[in-house]
Amino acid sequence: MKYKKIVISSIQDTLISMGIDSFSKEEIEKILEVPPKQEMGDYAFPCFLLAKKLRKAPPQIAQDLMFNINHEYIEKIEAVGPYVNFFLAKQKIGHEIVMEVLNQKEKFGSLSIGNGKNISIDLSSPNIAKPFSMGHLRSTVIGNALANIMEKCGFTPIKINHLGDWGTQFGKLITAYKMWGNEEKVKANPIKELLALYVRFHEEAEKTPGLEDTGRLWFKRLEEGDKEALSLWKWFREESLKEFERIYQLMGIEFHSFNGEAFYNDKMDEVVELLNEKQLLSESDGAMVVTLDEHESPPCLIKKSDGATLYATRDLAASLFRKREYDFAKALYVVGREQSLHFNQVFHVLKKMGYEWSEDMHHIPFGMMLKDGKKMSTRKGKVVLLEEVLEEAIKLAAKNIEERNPNLADKEEVAKRVGVGAVIFHDLKNDRLHDIEFSLEAMLTFEGETGPYVQYTHARACSILRKGKLEEQGLFSYETYEDDRAWAILSLLMKFEDVIKHAYNQFDPSQIAKYTIDLSQAFNKYYGTVQILKEDDQQQARLQLVKAVAIVLKEGLRLLGLKAPEQM
Repeated sequence: MKYKKIVISSIQDTLISMGIDSFSKEEIEKILEVPPKQEMGDYAFPCFLLAKKLRKAPPQIAQDLMFNINHEYIEKIEAVGPYVNFFLAKQKIGHEIVMEVLNQKEKFGSLSIGNGKNISIDLSSPNIAKPFSMGHLRSTVIGNALANIMEKCGFTPIKINHLGDWGTQFGKLITAYKMWGNEEKVKANPIKELLALYVRFHEEAEKTPGLEDTGRLWFKRLEEGDKEALSLWKWFREESLKEFERIYQLMGIEFHSFNGEAFYNDKMDEVVELLNEKQLLSESDGAMVVTLDEHESPPCLIKKSDGATLYATRDLAASLFRKREYDFAKALYVVGREQSLHFNQVFHVLKKMGYEWSEDMHHIPFGMMLKDGKKMSTRKGKVVLLEEVLEEAIKLAAKNIEERNPNLADKEEVAKRVGVGAVIFHDLKNDRLHDIEFSLEAMLTFEGETGPYVQYTHARACSILRKGKLEEQGLFSYETYEDDRAWAILSLLMKFEDVIKHAYNQFDPSQIAKYTIDLSQAFNKYYGTVQILKEDDQQQARLQLVKAVAIVLKEGLRLLGLKAPEQM
């Protein structure tokens, strides 16, 4: 942030003039604070660390700094005990920030960290022939938001939906379909029927032990290219993808690739050959493994004793393919935290194979979506379907619109944006590592720290702009920016770029979600106590501030994957 840098440079220059040249800007930034209350200033610099070097008490050093720092962007400096408090020039800076937002519009806050380089993001990855449950929501929305954040930071994101479209479960499903399936029923309602068959298989397998063996046999036939098995598998896959695509469209999420597990079936032999060539494979109880003792990790299983390859083999093949195909600068895997060991092993194996780019690969773990405190299970039929939740949210949004604004144009589209937004935002406002208890009620609350609250704030700002006549250019008085309520908004607008940078560095969309809530609250406080449309020489400055808020809220919501209706 430009103004923070000015304060840091001013402190450093003054320290040098006082004979201290050992403090870098980075060190100053680490100890520079934002005071807990606005009336204490915009930044505070504690002087404790300087006491030894200057052989003075911290309050005296604070006094010395106060008298020696001078800059046009710093309006006032106060020494309070061992702290130096900096008050920025509100009118000058406020006008600059607002003009920056109005001129750059949605590009405000953009960074050039990525320089257009590719970044592959593995997200969503539902299992074929199983419903798209709330359990898959987290990977989908966190991954999509990260793709938007990476793009904002100058990268070219490549969103990959690594579908779960291979494995012994397909042998079980083929077995279940052949025993109890009905073609017409499956065609009429594919996912529901296939799930019922999958659940029934596990119920029957508890009573009939040989059923598991039949399932494994059918999967073996599928692996060997059996015509009937392949035909059923393709049908299950196509029907599932149609269902998934409908949900993705509803959420406004697109992918560059749907290459799933099956895509890498013919690419795993190369991995085994490369590991052999590099003499990294060793035998363990008949299985082939790569030892990772130096990382205090269990060995990475590459081939089972029966010759079958594993997830690690597949992910190694996928890594090699994606590096060649996309030449990524970074590769992100947005997958639950229970897979942390797996990804650590894959990254370590790639490093042992001599691929330095493995250091640019990151597992982005997240907590679970719980129901009644327990993990959702497809096998036991304990799932909450995402599509049903989205539909419920849209219905509630439509009901609220009908009660509050029955004459609203394009009601259906607005209800969709608000309902879907409520579900996405509820997930993203939480720290991604925390588990989330599924609660339809909490997701669909349209007040408080929610997506609809931020969307409504944006719509309110748009409503004010429709009533007022904004002039983006011209000579106006900006005295109104001295007001604490206006400055609370301006201080947040100043921080937008920093928030994006932190979200990027920590792979954490919740920072942006929390920021949009803070900005909405500051704006609503301003709206509730200031006559924005009052006809005086300050009106244009106030309207420009409103416009800046509308632009930044819309962009913040877009980064999270939400739409920002102009009317609600």
